[in-house]
Amino acid sequence: MNKKRVLATIGVLAILGVLVYLQVHTWKKFDWATFWTNTEHVNWVYVALSVVLIYLAFVIRAIRWRIFLKPLRDTTTARLIPPQFIGFAGLALLGRPGEVIRPYLIANRENLTFSSQMAVWLVERIFDLGTVAVMFVAVEVVGDPLWSTLPDTHLSVQARWSAGLFFCGIMILAAAAVLLRKSGYVVADRLQQLLEERSAKLAHSLHAKLVSFTDGLETISDLSSFAQLALWSFLMWWMIALAYWLITHAYGGKLAHIGAASIMLLLVSAMFGSLIQLPGVGGGSQLATIAVLNKIFGVPSEIAVSCGMLIWVCTFMSVIPAGLWLAHRERLSLRAVVAAEERAEAALTE
Repeated sequence: MNKKRVLATIGVLAILGVLVYLQVHTWKKFDWATFWTNTEHVNWVYVALSVVLIYLAFVIRAIRWRIFLKPLRDTTTARLIPPQFIGFAGLALLGRPGEVIRPYLIANRENLTFSSQMAVWLVERIFDLGTVAVMFVAVEVVGDPLWSTLPDTHLSVQARWSAGLFFCGIMILAAAAVLLRKSGYVVADRLQQLLEERSAKLAHSLHAKLVSFTDGLETISDLSSFAQLALWSFLMWWMIALAYWLITHAYGGKLAHIGAASIMLLLVSAMFGSLIQLPGVGGGSQLATIAVLNKIFGVPSEIAVSCGMLIWVCTFMSVIPAGLWLAHRERLSLRAVVAAEERAEAALTE
């Protein structure tokens, strides 16, 4: 682990420590007996169905990646399914260093360059963020009855503003992506020239990343491919949102009345919270979910903790058994893969 990664890990640990302290300080009167009692009465059929939806979402990710690879390689969805499960299992177990396991495995499996698959990974992130942003805005466009499911009018107004800002941010990102697709190499060359005198290493690294990203944008070969990617993305994220709905409604009571607007707010909060991700323990995702349930929706602390942790286990950690089994079947060591991809990633900037 290099010095930069050590400092980043220390920073994330410090932030997570503060968040945990504040949360525990808030729950001085936390009733663990009530926590376990509410967990015991969960509808486990709903929970099981949510895990099935999450597993199907990984299959859709493989379908999307196959479409991304069309200009580079003619492959099958079946070949791309194992890297999805193994990659997300690595992310859950190893934290952010496991994020790029998928691009590395697919590059090896399909005999492609690591940089090309990192570019695909970056474009995939844009589709994920863009899809969730559109869904968030769509809840407002459909009409007021959906937003009225939020606890109060003030929160509804704030959520609408947030949805608008989120969508505008994604539109700016999409515009930047279109610009790079047309002039990425020119932009990369000019930035390298501007920064080379100050820091040749930084200039070369930024140039390599921009070129890699530009190449990734070329994977969307035509309008038909874009339409397919958009449709699969919407299907996948609606399935994930439905998994959230199933888990919250599995508790009954107040959580059984959570509507579409509340689910989207919960999903977006978890998405941004997941930026803080530690090996094996997660981090911001479950804390964000618990905080929204408790502070915004007024769910009692004990139930909020139970539901937030169950959402995290079902949507994020449930992939681990399948991922480890597939890694074992293919005789892979997750840590060895991470070490190899770190070397490959470092080679991009040399």
